[in-house]
Amino acid sequence: MKSSIQQGYLILVGIEEADTSEDVEWLVKKVVNLRVFNDENGVMNRSIIEVNGEILVISQFTLFASYKKGNRPSWYRAGSHEHSIPLYEEFCEKLSDEMGKKVGSGEFGADMKVELLNDGPVTICMDTKNKE
Repeated sequence: MKSSIQQGYLILVGIEEADTSEDVEWLVKKVVNLRVFNDENGVMNRSIIEVNGEILVISQFTLFASYKKGNRPSWYRAGSHEHSIPLYEEFCEKLSDEMGKKVGSGEFGADMKVELLNDGPVTICMDTKNKE
């Protein structure tokens, strides 16, 4: 097993060729400040930092699946390894800096077995190209 966490976020991150370090910065700030953990009144009002949570980041190019033509998806929007690996590593490093502790990660481009026990019902899709 490469990484595991307890309470926190499992982040599946897809990177496309249009993504930049500015997108990484925006996403890191949004992730660490998002208030989705319950406070003492059971209201989603605490950030991951406030609850001393953990983060596991998994690269997931399949988030860019295009299924408009036919029934076999294509991933033409997914970034190349040369473009994506540095941004993935930057995302993990900046999250670690903001959290004040190491962020777990998967192995970029590997066929991984990922288990999730979702203490939800919160699943959020964030797109750095849709900031407003």
